[in-house]
Amino acid sequence: MGACRMQPEPAIRRARRLRETPSRAEEFFWSLIRDRALDGLRFRRQVPIGFYVVDFACLSARLIIEADGGVHALRTFDDAKRDAWLRSQEFQVLRFTNNEILGTPNHVLAAIRDAAGKPASERLRRPPSPEMGEGIIF
Repeated sequence: MGACRMQPEPAIRRARRLRETPSRAEEFFWSLIRDRALDGLRFRRQVPIGFYVVDFACLSARLIIEADGGVHALRTFDDAKRDAWLRSQEFQVLRFTNNEILGTPNHVLAAIRDAAGKPASERLRRPPSPEMGEGIIF
């Protein structure tokens, strides 16, 4: 987890720039969750974590919310790699499209409440390692 504490300077600059130019969905979503409006959870926006900048983060719940615009359909590999790294840092990542945020905000907020309400051990549960000799053979 120590890697999360040290943010590279380019990520910090990028986060500041992104805070100044939010998408419509990000701006709307921020209005719903700012000032602990969602069950007292403290969210921050455009947060540098390692080399990445995440859209929204509740650090106490180890929860990241990503608002995906149209460009994310072209970046599925990059997003998967990024999500895997964030999960390795014990964050749970929830992704919502801009259309979901703008069109069904109650659904989005319910999903976040559900994720934040689970104990960390349950949110981050990984499948058990296979017994010796029972791994997948390629």
